[in-house]
Amino acid sequence: MKSANNPFARLPEVVAFTVTSTTVRDGAAWPPAQWSLGAPGGKDVSPQLSWSGAPAGTKSYALTVYDPDAPTGSGFWHWAVADIPATTTSLPEGAGDDEGSGLPVGAFQLPNDARLPRYIGAAPPAGHGRHRYFVTVHALDVDDIGIASDTTPALLGFTIAGHILGRATLVATAEAQQ
Repeated sequence: MKSANNPFARLPEVVAFTVTSTTVRDGAAWPPAQWSLGAPGGKDVSPQLSWSGAPAGTKSYALTVYDPDAPTGSGFWHWAVADIPATTTSLPEGAGDDEGSGLPVGAFQLPNDARLPRYIGAAPPAGHGRHRYFVTVHALDVDDIGIASDTTPALLGFTIAGHILGRATLVATAEAQQ
């Protein structure tokens, strides 16, 4: 993982496990469907994800998709899901639609930085260079993280910091041409 502007660089190290996707390979560019509706071919479709090797004691998962390269000073949260049951080890492509139709019972989406409780696709500004999208599954030691459905992804991150057992990350990229 590139160390420059790594969102996990200052967090405690935890057990690593594996997340994969049939939608995008680690280090590869997002396909058009995973871009924002405002981009050519963009459809705001969340990626398919599968994970394995979570540490013993995992009681739930949280999922985040974060762009640390967004020109905001604080990055951009594209998707956040809390309270994914420990028995769940995959999500289908499109799970992050307006209804969270592909999410397991009990899991819920938080508002992203566009204030929408769903997945919103990549939309780097033209000429801004390559952006990285950290797709991360966090293994937690609690069944219920205890946050409200209107909590921000940043507060989710702060809350899970005290409950994290492991982390699985893949990084997708996107770059808009001028």
